[in-house]
Amino acid sequence: MSRAARAGGPAVDVEELLVRVKNGTEVELIDVAREVAALAEEGRLGEDDNEGLLVPALLARLAGSGNAEVRVSVMAALRRLAGCVRGDSKERLASIEALSSIVRSLSRDTDERREAIAVLLDLTEIPQVRQRIGRIKGCIVMLVTLRNAHESGTNDDADKLLHILSSNPQNVLLMAEAGYFRPLIHYLKEGSDMNKVLMATAISKMFLSEQMKCSLGEDGAVEPLVDMFKHGNLEAKQSALGALRNLSSSLQNAELLINSGITGPLLQLLFSVTSVLMTLREPTSAILAAIAQSDCILRHKDVAPQMLSLLNLSCPVIQLHLLRALNSISGHASAKRARTKIRQNGGVQLLLPFLTEKNADIKIASLNLLFHLSKDSSQESVEQFRETHLGILVKIISSPTSLDEKAAALGILSNLPVTDNKITEVLVKANLLHVLISLFEANITASLSPQRMWLLEGIAGVFIRFTTALDKKLQSLAVGYGVVPCLVKLLSEGSVDAKSKSATSLAQLSQSSMALRKSKLPRWLCVPPSAESYCIVHNCQCTVKSTFCLVKAGAVNPLVRILEGEERGADGAVLEALATLMQDEIWENAG
Repeated sequence: MSRAARAGGPAVDVEELLVRVKNGTEVELIDVAREVAALAEEGRLGEDDNEGLLVPALLARLAGSGNAEVRVSVMAALRRLAGCVRGDSKERLASIEALSSIVRSLSRDTDERREAIAVLLDLTEIPQVRQRIGRIKGCIVMLVTLRNAHESGTNDDADKLLHILSSNPQNVLLMAEAGYFRPLIHYLKEGSDMNKVLMATAISKMFLSEQMKCSLGEDGAVEPLVDMFKHGNLEAKQSALGALRNLSSSLQNAELLINSGITGPLLQLLFSVTSVLMTLREPTSAILAAIAQSDCILRHKDVAPQMLSLLNLSCPVIQLHLLRALNSISGHASAKRARTKIRQNGGVQLLLPFLTEKNADIKIASLNLLFHLSKDSSQESVEQFRETHLGILVKIISSPTSLDEKAAALGILSNLPVTDNKITEVLVKANLLHVLISLFEANITASLSPQRMWLLEGIAGVFIRFTTALDKKLQSLAVGYGVVPCLVKLLSEGSVDAKSKSATSLAQLSQSSMALRKSKLPRWLCVPPSAESYCIVHNCQCTVKSTFCLVKAGAVNPLVRILEGEERGADGAVLEALATLMQDEIWENAG
């Protein structure tokens, strides 16, 4: 008995339907597709009705039609047929060709998208479909896009379809590449050991935007990866470290990693001498360098000294990661205690030999770390900078090295106490002033990059040493080299820090102006004084070289403009400089 007879209706002429499907116009095709859908839903079409050719005929029309309404009607018919056909027809519906025709509709208008997803949902009951659908180019990406879209009905169905497809690990990897990570994280948490390694390895190899890294962290990827690293076998550890390395460059994930308690196990691995773990040391040190960017690392007080003790025991690649980690730790705003601990553990003495390191990256990282350690160092730490080391720093500044190296070397010198006369003598003997003026002139007119800005700040910082009011001979030497025009120019063109340091140097020079005025006042005049050189503030003949006069240097207006500006970082130093023009003695003379 035919299915139509069993359903209680008249017999269906499948041959007639087939002819209409194959040969009908697009308008006729819409009608016959609706008829097929209705018959299938009523249970009046089946394999025993010999409609085995109906499915391929509908698929052929679907693939060749340029009419959206036709495609929607045909897919609706196929969806109804999927529930009642078997054998070859079912296999044809599950074929790559059929699925590809349906998938193409995912990128079209709303009704067509909705129908395409509905067909695919029904077809996923066929095991082969769940395996094949991910191999169709763009399918998973489109489904993820539709899942994320705010389109009623479509996004829910896309989510259901993705959930069904996630039973296949390869589909899960495609979803992750499209930015949908929840199934991948599920595998990391509850999958087999093999699938956990597969997912972790995939994360390690993916290009992840900052947003994607944060999304993985927020959705819970960090905890199972840390667990794999702590408790897994070598393969699990390796894949977990690769994934964590990729995720750890996000500051948000760095904090998650620190809070997970991974810091201790990472350091423990670096200290390990087990040969099988040696391959894990490089990614481990890279992760430490990444998570050190978060100031949460400062809660672990022994981390920096332990890293320091590993420096000379490591290969160059690991040394570089450790130096970068120590740089991040030492550079945090609240890292004063950490810097002190590094110095107490011989950090400065350990780093000084790296000043002559041939590896440029290691050399720059060492210079940067020495810069941080010199910020608030004690006299005992300063004494470790012997004449040889100071000479090396001057050589770095004067040689054709990178701006990064020069800026770090200048930063170190600017942090050393200006009251240490031995250091000053060495720097004068090394002709540093001449080097600084030349370096300043070469960089002040160039485009202001972060490195160049730091370089100019370093130059301004070292100028403070050579303009100290405690040594007028040194001041005269500096002024003779042309320091004052450099300082005035920095007031207008430097960063806030450079402006502040320049104002400090100008204030120191101006403090000596009254004393120099007295020593240079003539007892009698054979000719009238020049009106051009007369200074109404100091009430005498003033020049930059003779009295270090701020007025004649043209520094007053730039100083005032800083106070009128929006940045407040240099105000204190500027006011101190201007205050030197308002000393009691000056006002008494003016009166």
